[in-house]
Amino acid sequence: MTITSELWRERDAAAVWHPFTQHAAWIEDKPAVIERAEGPWLFDVDGVRYLDGISSLWTTTVGHRTPEIDAAITAQLGKLDHSTFLGATHQPGIELAEELLTTAPGMSKVFYAGDGSSAVEAALKMAYQSALQRGQTRPLFVHLTEAYHGDTLGSVSVGGIELFHDKYRPILLDTLSTGSPGMRRPDQSPAERALEAGAELEKLMAEHGERVCAIIVEPMVQGAAGILTYDAAYLRTARRVADAYGALLICDEVATGVGRTGKMWAIEHAGITPDLLVCGKGLTAGYLPLSAVLATEEVYEAFLGAPAQVRTFFHGHTFTANPLCCAAAIANLRMMKERAVVDQAAELGERLAAGLISVAKHPGVKEVRQLGTMIGVQVEPRGDRTGFEVCRAAMNKGVWLRPLGDVVVVMPPLTLAPPETDLLLGALETALDEVLSV
Repeated sequence: MTITSELWRERDAAAVWHPFTQHAAWIEDKPAVIERAEGPWLFDVDGVRYLDGISSLWTTTVGHRTPEIDAAITAQLGKLDHSTFLGATHQPGIELAEELLTTAPGMSKVFYAGDGSSAVEAALKMAYQSALQRGQTRPLFVHLTEAYHGDTLGSVSVGGIELFHDKYRPILLDTLSTGSPGMRRPDQSPAERALEAGAELEKLMAEHGERVCAIIVEPMVQGAAGILTYDAAYLRTARRVADAYGALLICDEVATGVGRTGKMWAIEHAGITPDLLVCGKGLTAGYLPLSAVLATEEVYEAFLGAPAQVRTFFHGHTFTANPLCCAAAIANLRMMKERAVVDQAAELGERLAAGLISVAKHPGVKEVRQLGTMIGVQVEPRGDRTGFEVCRAAMNKGVWLRPLGDVVVVMPPLTLAPPETDLLLGALETALDEVLSV
């Protein structure tokens, strides 16, 4: 007997609590029940096909069920499913670290975590402890307004989105916020706002810099804030200011890394090297949960010493560097090199930009923001859930998008072919017409 999506949703509603979901509207919203996937496509239990226009929450780099990654996971499963990384090591963990370091000049060591939030937590603790072990007490972190770095308490502490973070302020770390370079006035160019925001950061650090252990930023694009893009000059200012006050610079590339902006790492747009580089999401091509913190040798050396000195980084997780996850990531990174996937992502970004010209002219669209394959379409509100309504209309056309309030996020797999790109853009424009041209 085939169970329909309606029955699956009823069973879901009786047993499951989803992230970022208001369950009072769950059944009414009729979410898809996904059964399988192939390439850029998702298929629900009723056999309906959807183009994965958000890369399954920004993770899928080359599409679903990629043969090379499938084979790598299967081969690894035949050898080692899991072994602790505490006091032991294994081949996939070593090889992945080597592969990652070849992509990020200036970085020296790789520390594994499970997802973006847990990697940010590790980076924050590294920054604080490294300062402490150099004889400095620096209890403060500086973050941007509109920042998003995850949902655990440390990562929420350095977040700046009221909707997600304000309820938790009484139980968070003491941090300092500075203006987002992506929040510019209509009459301001990105370069002008970068200069202005950089001056705000310098002023803040002049007052508090001696107590700041790290500045944390999402390089070039603040994703969860609505794909707020900004000028690369701001990153260069952040690097210079951090150096001037002896603070570390943490670049959170969970969303922007692994080719997503048309570069392997978004920091490449600015030509800087952070002290700590956080990655996740696309690291395993969306297959399995794995993230990492890449550190410079200088940060790493602050943790070296005789056991009695207690300079160890006492942090880790049960499934740190799970071999299956590492095998998927190794296969992904090697395949990306062989197929020049980052170059394909840059080309896809250009095709998308050309197609978005008409979208930007739509009377219901306030602004289109884009860097590479990261796109946010800011729509004029027509009620409480305009972004949602646009995404639902696109889904009826066979394209899966996701809203961030009144911003429609478009973020397809990096290797999306021209016909599927046309389908995505066409469904977006039709959806905008249906919802906003009334």
